[in-house]
Amino acid sequence: MTDVVREFDEVFVDGADRYRARVVAAPYRDSMWQGSIEFHPVSGGSLCRTGRETVQPGRAAVVYWAEGLEPLYLDGAYERACRHAKVAQPA
Repeated sequence: MTDVVREFDEVFVDGADRYRARVVAAPYRDSMWQGSIEFHPVSGGSLCRTGRETVQPGRAAVVYWAEGLEPLYLDGAYERACRHAKVAQPA
């Protein structure tokens, strides 16, 4: 079970691919919650998702964390989630 806790207006462009980012939260363990960032293709295709970006004491804390994310952080997350995935795909 994941909850979308923040959606971003920025569009990430990588060649012909365009993505929108959102932060999702999910229960982790011992009442903790984890957050990750998903990049959804604007024109269809496969989404990219980072690994766990944060662990917080509750869902509200993940929301607070997500509200503080700056575009530079999202750029790095996109790099980790999408560009590396494209490089790893067999030709």
